[in-house]
Amino acid sequence: MTLEQRALLEKEETRKIKILAALACRFRIEMFDILHAKQTGHWGGASSACEILTALYFHRLCLDPKNPDWEDRDRFILSKGHASLLLYTVLAYRGFFEPEILASFRDIDSTLQGHPYMNKTPGVDMSTGALGHGISVGVGIALAARLLKKSYHSYVMVGEGCLNEGQSWEAILSAAKYKPEGLTLMVDYNGVQLDGPSKDIMPLEPLADKFKAFGWNILDEVYDGNDMKAVFQSFRELDRIVGWPKVVLYHTVKGKGVSFMEGRNTWHGAPIDDSSYAAGRPELAAFFEQALAEVM
Repeated sequence: MTLEQRALLEKEETRKIKILAALACRFRIEMFDILHAKQTGHWGGASSACEILTALYFHRLCLDPKNPDWEDRDRFILSKGHASLLLYTVLAYRGFFEPEILASFRDIDSTLQGHPYMNKTPGVDMSTGALGHGISVGVGIALAARLLKKSYHSYVMVGEGCLNEGQSWEAILSAAKYKPEGLTLMVDYNGVQLDGPSKDIMPLEPLADKFKAFGWNILDEVYDGNDMKAVFQSFRELDRIVGWPKVVLYHTVKGKGVSFMEGRNTWHGAPIDDSSYAAGRPELAAFFEQALAEVM
């Protein structure tokens, strides 16, 4: 039985957390291999959000890979669309398409474009890439559920680049006014952007206070988004708090899993050269073997 099959079948939470932690480590290896082979794509922000997306798709979201357009499915919008390879990898192993297709990432006319494209890729709920659009679309999708009398949930993942955009804050204001049921914003807060540290480019702190002031229901704790147990704890807290919309902050590490890439803006989207690949892949493999030993 594969890790992904075990993850979907496991009911006991402690074991499931360990299985998903190992699966996230394996997804990082696969992404690293593809990005090296293709010499294009974004490693930093894909690696930072790996545990969160793995937990979402293998534990939390209500969906049917065999029927990707199911009207009652939960929706997910990757506003930081440059991390598309992570979404594609998770979708592939969740059953939306064959994992072998991942090798066509960013090829001309591939179904897996450099940024998510809803008209080509099964499981992609919104085309993204221009930072800041995701929250606006998420608000609209959540309000559509109200009009259609649907109970699906809508999740939007943003990075700091998204929150540097004025459109995001217009959407945040709109959501606070209309309070669409089922809307959850997930902030991948890794502290680094393309050109450097976020605090130097455009400081966001005090971010939690900003969301409170804008009328959102924000979780009191900032969770470790690279710790699967902490991600599960955040889900429990999201279920506990009352009122919409909701937001949760995750502290993550850009380039997670490769020591010399972690926290460095250089690796936001730089091609993974041969020497960096040779040095970095054994580190990722070691993390996977360690995580795998926990579930054997």
